[in-house]
Amino acid sequence: MKAMVLAAGFGTRLQPLTRTWPKPMFPVLGRPLLSHTFDLLRQAGIRDIAVNVHHLPECIIDHYESTPPPNLNLHFSREEQILGTAGGIKNLQNFLGDGPFIVINSDVVTDINLNHIIEFHKSKNACLTLVVRQDALPEQYAPIEISKDGRVVRFVNGSLENHPEDSMRVMFTGIQIMEPNIFERIPAGKFCGTTEDVFPEMVENGFPVYGYLYDGYWKDMGNRTNYLQVHADALDGKVKLKGISSHAPTGPLIVPPVLIGHNCHIAQDVQIGPYTVLGPGCTIKNGAIIERSVLWEGATVGAGASIKQSIIAHNASVSNGKELIGESAV
Repeated sequence: MKAMVLAAGFGTRLQPLTRTWPKPMFPVLGRPLLSHTFDLLRQAGIRDIAVNVHHLPECIIDHYESTPPPNLNLHFSREEQILGTAGGIKNLQNFLGDGPFIVINSDVVTDINLNHIIEFHKSKNACLTLVVRQDALPEQYAPIEISKDGRVVRFVNGSLENHPEDSMRVMFTGIQIMEPNIFERIPAGKFCGTTEDVFPEMVENGFPVYGYLYDGYWKDMGNRTNYLQVHADALDGKVKLKGISSHAPTGPLIVPPVLIGHNCHIAQDVQIGPYTVLGPGCTIKNGAIIERSVLWEGATVGAGASIKQSIIAHNASVSNGKELIGESAV
């Protein structure tokens, strides 16, 4: 089976960070988010992977051409004009169209076993399987209704009132398995969505569309709060992610859990943690405090600065005595 990773979006909710660095390359435990997605696919035995790119594509392509992931065949699809989810899939018909394939959003963080989804898809003889989950506020993700056997009965675009009693309201996780006949339903060379355009029509026309109900770890890393929470969850062991090798200084001002990359220069009276990640080559000067934050490679924090619930980008500097709470610095 082949796979496609959707990585063409702008990451608007993560500005200003995404103005200079694409969201799929945001470091998670010191490794690009996209690399964690590749780990997930590799664990399922998937080796042939397409990635569509549009925003800052060279950052993504150059990285993986210079440091190719082992045992994977990567194919990058440049979209000069963004095509939407379905349009991006259609653009890769020649690569994906010889059998069922997985599509996954690049900003999803999970440790789901994709082999379970593949088995479910085959057992239902589905033309489309969506991985879904229950959520306290499903309306924020455009809810879907599934029957007791998992069949998708409706995409809810309007009111959340009066849904059938024998159905369950769930949200789509951005992970799916498609059969190649989906390409017949997507117009070529134009912007087109899946959950907006293609999927609801398939359900209305009676195609076997199913929802695989997943109750494990899942997080949409679309904003700063979720990005930081993913790191806290990973440091707590709530999600299994492979991080960079780390250097673990000890002392009364190191408050675990933390992950500290190699070649960091940290003054003796610095407080680091809890729930803090420093990428390689960071410099933390005297008296600084860093809590519940993520610093990317090469970041510098000045003397007496206080960083809390914030993200500091590659090679960015925070001046002496500066206080950042819930901010992103580039």
